[in-house]
Amino acid sequence: MKILKPFFLLMLILIGTKTFAHVGSPGVVYEGKAGPYTIMVNIMPPDVIPGTANVSVYLENQGIKTVSVQPVYWYAGDKGSPKADEALPVKGSLNQYQALVWMMEDGTASMKITVDGALGKGTVLIPVMAVSTAQRVMPKSLGWVLAGLAALLVILMVTIIGASVSDGLTKPGMVNVPNIRRKKLTGMAVSFLVLGLMLYGGLKWWNSWSSDYKKYLYRAPQAGSSILNYDQQQVLHFKIDSNSLKATHKSMSFIVPDHGKLMHLFMVRENSLDVFAHLHPFRKDSLNFFAVLPDMPEGRYLVFADVVRWNGFTETISDTVEIPKKTLVKTASAKLYSAFFTDPDDTYVISNSSNQTVNNFPGKTVLLCGNPGESMQLLDGSSAVWEHAANVPFEAGKAYPLTFAIHDPSGAAVKLEPYMGMAGHAVIIKYDGSTYMHLHPVGTFSMASQEIIQDRLKGNLKVPVAPNPTRFRDSIDREILKIRKMTEAGRNKYLMASMPAMVMPPGSKHNPKDAMVTFPYAFPSAGKYRIWVQMKRNGKILNSAFDATVE
Repeated sequence: MKILKPFFLLMLILIGTKTFAHVGSPGVVYEGKAGPYTIMVNIMPPDVIPGTANVSVYLENQGIKTVSVQPVYWYAGDKGSPKADEALPVKGSLNQYQALVWMMEDGTASMKITVDGALGKGTVLIPVMAVSTAQRVMPKSLGWVLAGLAALLVILMVTIIGASVSDGLTKPGMVNVPNIRRKKLTGMAVSFLVLGLMLYGGLKWWNSWSSDYKKYLYRAPQAGSSILNYDQQQVLHFKIDSNSLKATHKSMSFIVPDHGKLMHLFMVRENSLDVFAHLHPFRKDSLNFFAVLPDMPEGRYLVFADVVRWNGFTETISDTVEIPKKTLVKTASAKLYSAFFTDPDDTYVISNSSNQTVNNFPGKTVLLCGNPGESMQLLDGSSAVWEHAANVPFEAGKAYPLTFAIHDPSGAAVKLEPYMGMAGHAVIIKYDGSTYMHLHPVGTFSMASQEIIQDRLKGNLKVPVAPNPTRFRDSIDREILKIRKMTEAGRNKYLMASMPAMVMPPGSKHNPKDAMVTFPYAFPSAGKYRIWVQMKRNGKILNSAFDATVE
């Protein structure tokens, strides 16, 4: 019954979508290695489960024999997942392969890409969150056509049954058979009543399945943000609404660190996009998170918080908050305030407005956003450049390697240092706020999610059971405290060891020792976007911002 239900619902047609992890950008992009092969993968997961995912694979190597794609589910494990489908070469495009892959189960999943060629076999596992995010209804035009056909079938059936119980029972040559007309009308009336009851029962069945389906639609958790004041220090209180949590993901005790942080929270000033902050809140309990705010200008801010659950499922919790002018009113208790801390990896930057005006912020430095192929000046005197030709437009839905580099004041490329164990982080937001994405040098997915899935596939077929919430939360808090107490060098070494996808060979453009970092991404729709990039040099986090127009 569990399997039949989704198949029935595949007959519905899309009327709206919601995203589960990141906002307005459901695709997953990976750039890196599959064994000895250098590949880029663009996955567009289905919005209804079961459904087909569109997988595009781009290879730099020659001598490719076959490329296969296999959906692997976290609960089922490798052996319990379906067989792989072969990706077919795309005509007119060298070393590009395409596959439509059925995803049958919801929850944490992944795509296992296997490349077989002259260099042997290579595989890579890419996390994909499989959830139903769309509700579908039948178009009115199709509904009227089907209703007309149904009425015709009812009329034909009633006529046939009426004839079969009257004229159909009359022997050849017989005329003026008594009561034949009454029998015909009775048969037609009874058959019409039975068919009507069948159609009514079918309608009730349809509505019950549709109503039940709505209960399983993924809806991201909701949060309520507020600003606490203590003297002249402002603190963000990010409180998750427990009523918005699904029954299957009811407890927020089961979140795990990603890059050594329980939550990556981003704040962007609404409409103008001229203030950006990347924060890592302190967890007081399962639902309440606090972050000491930098000296941010007043205004209304978009808030996006990324978390990863113990089974690798990633979610983005979004909200808005109004930052008022600083006051001397103490609205936070001294005891509560003493528990707050400023995370050393927190950062923020002020740039020009999205309408290209430069706002006047007294006492603050305002950076001017760069454009593809251009450089922008940074606060330490160096400059950041987006290595993309200015005359080459971006196309919606097409995967691109977004490459950024840091140059010193003389124009020479500098070596980057790890930032939370990675060469850099990037955030993309569309001007209208409809799209948000947190990017990493290997793709748009969480490194913690990939590690969890890989560890799960090393185990047996037994379905994992959620641990004790209190014990699990306490163990995670101890892990966070241990990471926080490490030196920066020790912390980076520890984090990079837990992210094998980030350990790249010398000379790779993803190596933190090199001068540039690449983020693979496919812009989901046309419009204007702003990209904030955080890289590290000389022990300082360097923020840069760039604007892009997608056709």
